[in-house]
Amino acid sequence: MKLEKGVHLGPYEILAPIGAGGMGEVFRARDARLGREVAIKILPESLADNPRALARFEREARAVAALSHPNILAIHDFGRESGLAFAVMELLEGESLDRRLAREELPWKKALEIGAAVADGLASAHARGIVHRDLKPANVFLTREGIVKILDFGLARQDEVSGAEETARPTVLAPATEPGAVLGTVGYMSPEQVRGEPADARSDIFSLGCVLYEMLTGRRAFREKAAAETLASILRDHPKEVSESVRSVPSGVDGVVRRCLEKSPDERFQSARDLAFALREILGSATAPTGVREIPAPMPTHRRRWIGAVVTLVLAVAAILVLDPGGLRGRLFRGGATRTRSLAVLPFANLSGDPGQEYFADGLTEELITRISKLGSLRVTSRTSIMGYKQTKKRIPDIARELGVDTLIEGSVAREGDRVKVTAQLIDGSSDRHIWANSYERDLKEILALEGEVAQAVAREIGEKLTPSAEAGLAAAMRPVIPAAYDAYVRGRHAWNKRGEASLREGIRLFQESIDADPTYAPAYAGMADCYAQLGYASIVSPDDSFPRAKAAAQKALELDPNLAEAHASLGFARMYYDWDFAGAEREYRRAIELNRNSATAHQWYAYLLTAMERPQPEAAREIATAKSLDPLSVPIHTDQAYILYYYGDVGGALKSVRTALEMNPKFPLGHFWLVRIYTSQGKYAEAEAEIGQIGELRTWTPAMAAAGFLYGLLGRRKEAEEILKEFADLNRQGKYASSYAIAVVDAGLGEKERALVHLEDAYRERSHWLVWLKRDPRWDSVRTDPRFVQLVRKVGLPA
Repeated sequence: MKLEKGVHLGPYEILAPIGAGGMGEVFRARDARLGREVAIKILPESLADNPRALARFEREARAVAALSHPNILAIHDFGRESGLAFAVMELLEGESLDRRLAREELPWKKALEIGAAVADGLASAHARGIVHRDLKPANVFLTREGIVKILDFGLARQDEVSGAEETARPTVLAPATEPGAVLGTVGYMSPEQVRGEPADARSDIFSLGCVLYEMLTGRRAFREKAAAETLASILRDHPKEVSESVRSVPSGVDGVVRRCLEKSPDERFQSARDLAFALREILGSATAPTGVREIPAPMPTHRRRWIGAVVTLVLAVAAILVLDPGGLRGRLFRGGATRTRSLAVLPFANLSGDPGQEYFADGLTEELITRISKLGSLRVTSRTSIMGYKQTKKRIPDIARELGVDTLIEGSVAREGDRVKVTAQLIDGSSDRHIWANSYERDLKEILALEGEVAQAVAREIGEKLTPSAEAGLAAAMRPVIPAAYDAYVRGRHAWNKRGEASLREGIRLFQESIDADPTYAPAYAGMADCYAQLGYASIVSPDDSFPRAKAAAQKALELDPNLAEAHASLGFARMYYDWDFAGAEREYRRAIELNRNSATAHQWYAYLLTAMERPQPEAAREIATAKSLDPLSVPIHTDQAYILYYYGDVGGALKSVRTALEMNPKFPLGHFWLVRIYTSQGKYAEAEAEIGQIGELRTWTPAMAAAGFLYGLLGRRKEAEEILKEFADLNRQGKYASSYAIAVVDAGLGEKERALVHLEDAYRERSHWLVWLKRDPRWDSVRTDPRFVQLVRKVGLPA
């Protein structure tokens, strides 16, 4: 049926087309019975025979018909005529918000007024159990009379809630939505929508936060070059503050928008009504333009009572402070010890005026973390998680919540030659109240003493009682240092933290420079051990060329300082992966944790050992969970948790952990590597091959080459698997290390059991560190019962 002027749908006469979208065409029409013009939305004929599309269209009509609110487009009727399904709605004159934004900038006041009106409409819908799920500027209409209307509930779902009161509990989705389906518009979807999880009222609040941000700043909160990158940004990133825009906004706007855009639904406004109230609070309290007098709305009675109670409390506290200055004041402002159980040292700002001194500020931050970690029972966040806040504009309470800590330290460092000035302050994470602050200025040779003074002051202010061993360790670590040795050491750690081959080799050079300047400086030997161990672990250098050097450097560090936790952890790593001395490695890991219970690395490596030795899963799970709590934003630790779960047979948990890691960093190659391994073991070969394409530069890493070759062998693509074996041969010809363990993996995928067993024996002669996973790696299932494999397991020292 062709719709043109004069055609009738029941009592409605078509007058003219208005527009069209993915879920319907819209026409201006006249209701002959009531003598009024209306808008008619019609499902396209191409979808008329699609039951799912038709059901969705009817749900939209029913959802909107159930609502009656001035800020929601009203629906008058619904019907079918000559094979067409249609909904009759009020006719609006004006323009959509996206067109308004394309045409002009909105004053902040107008933006907040529109946001409050939309929030009012959403509150009404949520009270009826209806969630919009596709809120965006194109679905907000501004009438000529200045009324704001929410359009298109085509993605809405209704739960079983009824009644007039808004509920904060999640809306139950209708069964018609498949689990994991992603519905919404890229750029305005909430994180839970991106993950394909059920969306409740708080998802609409996130979308409204995106709309508010765009109205206020003129740019989208989340917009990348590709849709996939935008979705990843929604999961990972926080947009710049609204106040960073050239347009000024009242205080409070940043906080409201930021709260709307929290990644966790629990951290957002819990109802649209609360959001509307917050926006109107800003509108009511903002300073009026010169010459205009704004009359504030009467304050609600319950708020007057609340403010009165607060004033009374403040007066009472003030009176007590005057009458008892040493009592309550001490309990209020020096009572941090009763609730400080966790702490983070934020990256110190470089105020030297020389960008080349960034490494020094980062090094000082890391050293303070290490010092404070050893002082007592505090949980101290590791370096990896805190470095993401470098030069951040986030509020202290937000950072504290994200890191899960009570207290934070922030500060600055200025270096001029061999003179260093450090300012540090201790801040309560929940209230942003400054507990303590101080400045220090020393010669560089006294930098260790400076770091120790800061650590002691922090312990004193939070009431942390130092153990005798902590006090002794602190005193020993405060000796003068040769400036050249410290400077080279800090540069070395800066390089080590980058982890690439070139950076690790640069780290070795710098640590040697530190040792040359001061052969008694133990931390430099520990840094050298870490670099050599990682070169071996990444199969960049042969085990014989890496792990013995790592072991010797760690032992030298411990000769100089037996209480250096980092050196014990490095020694344990070498004993586990090269000596296959699992009992000795466990002693070193446990000693490292005893000396520094906040060493995420020690807990992480200890979890490896427990997994390889087939110890009960709760033991390994406890250690990796502790590492994650100490370094909550570490993508590698989330990935390591995935492969530990995988080796314990918890494939579902492994997939969840690796996906979390990839949400944090979608381009993290190790995450994609482990998806290749997991999908291959599940027989999901297409998915595994797709992940190989995501590994990027890691494709030339020998374990990744092995994973690809094993997969191609299982797929019967022998030529491609043999090509990878040729790549290993080329590495050997070039004098580079090609792990025989990795070659054996490809042989196993090709079904070449004899060749696999021969290459595993070669791996044993190489002292390949990957042999510690013989019992856990499912790729050996085809040869696991062969006597030669059983004998190899015994020779490595793994449980029989």
